[in-house]
Amino acid sequence: MSTTSTLWSTLEERLLPVFADYRSRLAGLPVEVKRDRTLLTKADIEVQELVVAAIRDFDGPDAVVIAEEDGRVGLRSEVAGSGGRVWVVDPIDGTAEFVRGESVEFCSVVCLLEDWRPSAAFVLAPELGRGRVPVSVSACARTSRLRVDGREVPSTRRAEAGMRMSVTRSHGEERPAFDAGARRAGYELKTRTTSQTLDMLRTAVDIGDRTTPAMAPFDLFWRRSQKLWDGAAGLCLAAAAGLRSCDESGEPLTLTPDFLSQATPTFAANVTGRPETVTWFLEAERA
Repeated sequence: MSTTSTLWSTLEERLLPVFADYRSRLAGLPVEVKRDRTLLTKADIEVQELVVAAIRDFDGPDAVVIAEEDGRVGLRSEVAGSGGRVWVVDPIDGTAEFVRGESVEFCSVVCLLEDWRPSAAFVLAPELGRGRVPVSVSACARTSRLRVDGREVPSTRRAEAGMRMSVTRSHGEERPAFDAGARRAGYELKTRTTSQTLDMLRTAVDIGDRTTPAMAPFDLFWRRSQKLWDGAAGLCLAAAAGLRSCDESGEPLTLTPDFLSQATPTFAANVTGRPETVTWFLEAERA
């Protein structure tokens, strides 16, 4: 049986030309604002169709896929019969960055759940690398392996803390209680949303040597009301890296059949990072 690495290679080969084509003609690309105030383009739809087709070529025509742009409004009845094997797809995470020609913080994301837990993940950032070259990252939670551009790399868990947090919030959202305390403690805070997946990736893996300017890793990622497709791959990366993921009460994030059956599965909050930083964060929130 083929491994997920075969699928990841297929996706990279098929998606990169599509991204390059759309990025070459952004000026004429219509942009729609969805009800949740996120953006949608024809590129999102085409990339999703390519990803879902590749998954079903790999895993069979009955593969259960939860994708951001699938238009579901009712319960996903097929999830109950999946046996816990579910694919989660975000065709373009960071569409608002994708439609800005000067920005590179967008990516295509796939996560495989097995036994209702993140098992394998793939993140393809077409222009994130130095000189606007692609960066691909894959994770296997079962073997605790992380790969960047096909080469196995250590997780951020093995490095010293960098005193940085990704604590983005929606426009107009009230500043959280921990914000001032984190700054007093010396943390540098990223508050502007670009790609939640890439911020979670940077919490698990140091890709600074591949980007210009160098994108430093985060010690912690926090987000309220995080949709599944924005977080599933990040949870897999975190599991492979030995990080802690929980809600704001400290309870582990669980992917139950009922949760995954929702039209838009959404975590009340996601706190992911170095275990000691997560502990500090939870205590700061309660203070």
